[in-house]
Amino acid sequence: MLAMALAACGKGGDQQGGPGGPGGQKGQVTVVTLKPETITLTRELPGRTSASLIAEVRPQVNGIVEKRLFTEGGLVRAGQPLYQLDDKTYAADLETARATLARGEAALNSARLNARRSSDLVKIDAVSKQDDETAVATLKQSQADVSSGRAAVQSASVILGRARITSPINGRIGKSAVTQGALVTANQAEPLAVVQQLDPVHVDISQSSAELLALRKQIAAGTLTEATTPVTILLEDGSKYALEGKLAFSEVTVDEGTGSFLLRVVVPNPDNILMPGMYVRALVGTGVRQNALLVPQQGISRDPKGAATAMVVNAKGQVEPREVQVSQAIGDKWLVEGGLKAGDKVIVEGLQKIGPGMPVDATEKGAAPAKPAAAPAAPKQ
Repeated sequence: MLAMALAACGKGGDQQGGPGGPGGQKGQVTVVTLKPETITLTRELPGRTSASLIAEVRPQVNGIVEKRLFTEGGLVRAGQPLYQLDDKTYAADLETARATLARGEAALNSARLNARRSSDLVKIDAVSKQDDETAVATLKQSQADVSSGRAAVQSASVILGRARITSPINGRIGKSAVTQGALVTANQAEPLAVVQQLDPVHVDISQSSAELLALRKQIAAGTLTEATTPVTILLEDGSKYALEGKLAFSEVTVDEGTGSFLLRVVVPNPDNILMPGMYVRALVGTGVRQNALLVPQQGISRDPKGAATAMVVNAKGQVEPREVQVSQAIGDKWLVEGGLKAGDKVIVEGLQKIGPGMPVDATEKGAAPAKPAAAPAAPKQ
């Protein structure tokens, strides 16, 4: 009797089942209807920061350092004194040059008077023509001596001024390589200090030449148009830098070792958050695509071979598997390259309860749930 009862229950369960699930009911799924949109494609590239201007401070004359006139690590202005060298010898040379100039100017005045008198006397044959020519030559020589003296004064003044070493640019100065009393020489190999301009900073990033060729082909084919969007900088901890950068230029030569080329981004840095040598990542716009299709990542599954598949609801309201091609992730979505078209309803929720060919009731993601139908009124007695 127990066996007969179990068999009867089994037959009853078979009669209640249906193609759509227990009791013939349809599966409930949530879908996203694909719509064409305009998107800007970006590429995340690694890079290093560097100062926009770097000046290595070196002496141009020999001397002993008398004073250091700046605070290490502080901000300096162009022309601000940094070091004072012992300049007594150069000051004496300048005074000597000035004395030589004064003597030359005095000789010039005397030669000018002699030439003027000789010019008047030669007209009345009071002096010979040869004496007159000698006076004129002496005048010209005195003029040359004065010009040479003035040049010597200017040269000595320049040398004296170089004993006071100044900053060539605005920026932040690092540590000093010398202290008071150190002997420095003209154009020595080791800089006394380094001044760097940190606002703005440069971010040097590398991009594959193969990617550049592919991008140019897509632009030539009309699939993409060039992007002019700002560059977003991501810091080492993954946070986004507050200010956006601008692509300045791209290098014209590809590195033979890496197969990549340099891109330089100029980024404002008023608070000195970005320091030279920091590792950052840059989100660079590579192109703008019109009529692009984006599918949520949860709607795409992959087989063991890596092929991408999506489940869509076809015109008959049934589940239909599709092989799709996706290229890159944009946020939480994949960019569709093939296999799907605008208007397709991709299933994103309820995938565990369905199979190919199964009829389903689809609800658009984000839409308000449908209200249940009212129960029919009871017939009047």
